[in-house]
Amino acid sequence: MNYETFDHEADIGVRGYGRTLEEAFENAARAMFSVMVDLEKVRPVKKFQVVAEAPDVETLLVEWLNQLLAIADLEGYLFSDFRVRISKDGTRLEGYALGEPVDRERHEISVEVKGATYSMLEVGKEDGRYKAQCVVDV
Repeated sequence: MNYETFDHEADIGVRGYGRTLEEAFENAARAMFSVMVDLEKVRPVKKFQVVAEAPDVETLLVEWLNQLLAIADLEGYLFSDFRVRISKDGTRLEGYALGEPVDRERHEISVEVKGATYSMLEVGKEDGRYKAQCVVDV
């Protein structure tokens, strides 16, 4: 599996894996939105651009996830597909999210994610693949 969630006290951890750092970030976003909704029910019909900057790659993950949540909240959307490019120094991300407007009946939202946190924040290589993880506040 390219992403997973894990229990963390009253919150939920999200973890993305990938052959590249970019794939790990994309899959961390999938993990986060999978906490809220069955991703198979979210059609990728509209694209939203995201640009994030941070002093390091770990903070960049939190910025990426929180920007996605902010856009989803402001626009009333859910996302299911993600693409990113990360600068070589790990301080800038350009990407996009694809999704559709929230349909409360069809999407059956289970939990609302309020934000990505610095708790258990980790970005790096593990067993030959990249891992990007943090805890999200629910």
